[in-house]
Amino acid sequence: MATSTPNAADLLLQPWDILILGSGSAALCAALSATESASPPPRILLVDKAPLEWAGGNGYFTAGAYRTQHDGLEDLLPVVSNVSEEMVGKIDLPAYSREDFAGDLERVTEGRSSKVLGRYVVGESLETVRWLKGWGVDWWLSFRRQAYFVEGRWRFWGGLHLTVREGGKGLIRDLSEAVGRSGCVVLHEAAAGRLLVDERGAICGVEVERGGRKYEVRVPSVIMCAGGFEASPELRKKYLGPGWELAHTRGTPYNTGDMLGAALTLGAKTVGDFSPTGCHSVAWDAHSPKDGGDREKTNEFTKSGYPLGLMLNADGKRFVDEGIDLRNYTYAKFGRAILEQPDGIAFQIWDKDGQGWLREEEYRDEIVRKIKGDSIEELARECAKEGLQDPDAFVRTVEQYNAAVAAHRDEHPEAQLNPAIKDGLSTQSSKMQLDLAKSNWAIPLVKSPFLAVKVTSGITFTFGGLAINPENAAVLREDDSEIEGLYCAGEMVGGLFYGNYPGGSGLTAGSVFGRRAGRAAAERAVTGRRMARL
Repeated sequence: MATSTPNAADLLLQPWDILILGSGSAALCAALSATESASPPPRILLVDKAPLEWAGGNGYFTAGAYRTQHDGLEDLLPVVSNVSEEMVGKIDLPAYSREDFAGDLERVTEGRSSKVLGRYVVGESLETVRWLKGWGVDWWLSFRRQAYFVEGRWRFWGGLHLTVREGGKGLIRDLSEAVGRSGCVVLHEAAAGRLLVDERGAICGVEVERGGRKYEVRVPSVIMCAGGFEASPELRKKYLGPGWELAHTRGTPYNTGDMLGAALTLGAKTVGDFSPTGCHSVAWDAHSPKDGGDREKTNEFTKSGYPLGLMLNADGKRFVDEGIDLRNYTYAKFGRAILEQPDGIAFQIWDKDGQGWLREEEYRDEIVRKIKGDSIEELARECAKEGLQDPDAFVRTVEQYNAAVAAHRDEHPEAQLNPAIKDGLSTQSSKMQLDLAKSNWAIPLVKSPFLAVKVTSGITFTFGGLAINPENAAVLREDDSEIEGLYCAGEMVGGLFYGNYPGGSGLTAGSVFGRRAGRAAAERAVTGRRMARL
């Protein structure tokens, strides 16, 4: 990985062409884009208030999944490294068109996503994947997360087919090594603060604090990739509402919204979802660290096996349709639903058959505290030791669910479980209907042993942010004019996601706009050189 340099004071007193705030995926993409967009390459400094051991922002904590449009397996084989010739004939991987990607973005955000931003993300997604491959990102087909092995074939689902080897850790490692080779300098434990402007209102520098001393770094272009405000309980409560201060922080504890505030001081325009629905939040291990992620376990605290089971709250009642859609389109909003429950907790439950579908990296013995029972009644009693308030209601809920599943099976004996599609296995039939349906993958919970896992809400990133010109990722003022020399990418960009998001599209968006921001900042550096020679 790119490393800090001991001559920090000297670095902060030197002139730079581009200053990038952050060391996550968007920041690293911006740096790589800038280095290749001008000759000679601009002088680029990246600063991050996090120490080196927390390098990589939230990107480090992801599964490394990228959503991209493509025309099928033939488009992806040239970029992946984990598919042998023998495997190719056993893979069912449907095309995921631009229309599919745009449609999913429109659908899950209920039509509120900026269509302009979306066009850039969707239209440049595959090109960006290929570009990242050229910089050394080791792409894999996502067999473990996005495919089921059924009848001798790997059946991919959900439009999210690419990941990076070793997930977010691998992504940040690959990008950081590329940034190091490119000649950029990365300085950690350096907190950006006030944005400096000249008499025209154009960026001319940034105040950076390191080691208790403040420096005015003079630079004509600043790319902000400093993350959202998800790690600040105070800002979560302010913008998302009461209760959100109680959520667990999934990733870096350093994304506290500092640079969002600095940009607002300059008159930057905010857009996007600053409401209680304005964040990505998931079912998260209730026993995980509260105020920041675990650098070793990273994404393993996610508990995404609910589509093949049930989720019950502390009152012993279901509160979501676990099978309303494929996991990729529900997991980012179900964390909010859990937070809204009594005590902000829930219990995910499965029988013996359901447990066979759980992902080992999320549910293995070493990563999760398992609650077990040889009967539903025993499972309820054990859950009561972990916060379940009404064991009797818990048992009744499961019994009613099983009865509804049996009624549907009697009426539709031809229906078969298929986790790779919305299979129609439901709780709703002409004989019996639950008030809250389970629309797909409704399999009975009847075989012992039974398993429960206690979950809470884990917040990943916030949706509200700054308005940008998508052509160059320049930050806009309230009157939609550009703040000259100020660019933005990653979580700080607002207007793309509302209430929910299609899994894997956040990393894609950060890369697309990071690349555009780097290119624009490099062009500004070239223009500055020309002006200096006149």
